Amino acid sequence: MRGQTRKKIQKKLKIRGYSLKTDGLDEILSFVNRFQDAEDEAIDLLLDQLDHQSSVKSSIIDKEAVHQVVSLLLDAEAAEEESPSSSHSSIRVVDAFLIPKFRYDPIKKHFFQHAGSLPFHGEASAKAALYRDRLLLLFQRVSRDQHFIKPAFDTDVDTSPSCQLSTIQSLVGQRGRRWVMGVISQLEDGHFYLEDLTAAVEIDFSKAISFDLIAYYLEKRAVNDMFVILSDIWLDNEQKVMEKLETVLNGFENVEIVPSLFVFMGDFCSHPCNLSFHSFSSLRSQFGKLGRMIEAHPRLKEQSKFLFIPGPNDTGPSTVLPRCALPKYLTEELQKHVPNAIFSSNPCRVKFYTQEMVFFRQDLLYRMRRSCLIPPSTEETDDPFEHLVATITHQSHLCPLPLFVQPIIWNYDHCLHLYPTPHTIVLGDRSEQKAFKYTGITCFNPGSFSDDSTFVAYRPCTQEVEFSAL
Repeated sequence: MRGQTRKKIQKKLKIRGYSLKTDGLDEILSFVNRFQDAEDEAIDLLLDQLDHQSSVKSSIIDKEAVHQVVSLLLDAEAAEEESPSSSHSSIRVVDAFLIPKFRYDPIKKHFFQHAGSLPFHGEASAKAALYRDRLLLLFQRVSRDQHFIKPAFDTDVDTSPSCQLSTIQSLVGQRGRRWVMGVISQLEDGHFYLEDLTAAVEIDFSKAISFDLIAYYLEKRAVNDMFVILSDIWLDNEQKVMEKLETVLNGFENVEIVPSLFVFMGDFCSHPCNLSFHSFSSLRSQFGKLGRMIEAHPRLKEQSKFLFIPGPNDTGPSTVLPRCALPKYLTEELQKHVPNAIFSSNPCRVKFYTQEMVFFRQDLLYRMRRSCLIPPSTEETDDPFEHLVATITHQSHLCPLPLFVQPIIWNYDHCLHLYPTPHTIVLGDRSEQKAFKYTGITCFNPGSFSDDSTFVAYRPCTQEVEFSAL
């Protein structure tokens, strides 16, 4: 087992561009052995800290550099044990518009951060860059897969045959089988092309097939933390929605340990807030009424956070993604009654200790099925939600729809990226409740509270999804 751990550490360091001295490896092993039930998490935590350590000036890691990081982590754990912080300090909400933008350089094989501002109204080149960045991001992921990594030594008999990716332009004059990767685009009506950064080639879908689904210690003590997630809370529906919402709040007010976080996802009105909507003052007062309802539950008001995420038909500058937070005009009355209320973008991210959760409210399942070019394989599963989860995970993107189906702010497409992959993805959808764990990612749909009074209680420590309904 020690030999396997040693190889795992060396592989993870190599991926991050580090070389390791023997004494440094021994230091890491002694640290990882403290957490035998969570080796991967311990290694990743240590490497993340190494990346942010300003004292590490070289790609060659020695014992001294590792010891500094290990001491820092152990001191943090000791401080946590002596004075456990409240659940409030362990939860951090990240607005989509504050996520830094990184681009992948295929020549240097390195990610670099975009410098400067990002205007909402990008130039025409930003639209082309959107697709190029998506392609390069997926190219980097595929290139790191064991099937596409070129063996270090051609004589290594234990290494399975690798599949080298070729550019489309390089296919000219070539015979035999080649592996290519690109974007499917419709350059002419009725004709589809596979396009990469070098060229495009027309493709025929008549014989196309879809593959089957490929089948910490800070948070380890937070076993009682719970997130309650509700989608579609129509504030203008008094009997069907608001009374049942009060029942939910009453129930959680009386439990032994109240939830750390309530996530309220839109839509917050039964009618689309478009140009024909003229009841903003009424909607503002309904938000205020919700604030008074929460205020009437003192334990929830003091000990829980409340996160509000706009839905696809809520008020905003447009239906383009990502959507900005609900306007202050609507929410300021609620904020007076609930100081712990947070209004964020759609999508948004929540950091819980070392875990990252992505919340996205969009009726995505129906729209993805309508835009599907090739019917997914039903050999392994015929569940549309599982196919949806597999698609967005493989694409590393929350909404891989054509821009004419779902417009996206070109300069902020990176806000919808799912790379590096989060621990949890919450897809708020009008369809029925579903949960699916895929490639280590917990994905679920809490259902529609306004339609069928369903919601989810989620325990991030164990990634347990509890379907609930009234």
